[in-house]
Amino acid sequence: MKHFQFILYVADQKRSTEFYRRLLLIDPVLEVPGMTEFELSPNLKLGIMPENSIAKIIGNKTQHPANGSGIPRCEIYLLLEDILPYYERAKELNALPISEIATRDWGHKVCYFSDPDGHIIAFAQSIE
Repeated sequence: MKHFQFILYVADQKRSTEFYRRLLLIDPVLEVPGMTEFELSPNLKLGIMPENSIAKIIGNKTQHPANGSGIPRCEIYLLLEDILPYYERAKELNALPISEIATRDWGHKVCYFSDPDGHIIAFAQSIE
């Protein structure tokens, strides 16, 4: 495998693009109707795709993604040097706080938020 991308299905592509742009402090490398991509590292991208766009691809083979809106369907776990700026930005952007910064037994300090579509975002920092 050369490159990795995970894609979040969202109700409103523009809203989610702006949320992640401001949260991560990076601009998308791709922003077209139906798909936004943020490069998180050289081999990893976060995709933002409208629920109606993926619904056209999956047809009636499974439920429409909008049926799961607001339900945590995935977690984005970001291991960072310093989680505090991300924690503060998430609060400023009115991301739903799930769990405050706490030391976890797996060796990280982590806080959890929910994005506008209910996806869970974890900001983690190694404990020295």
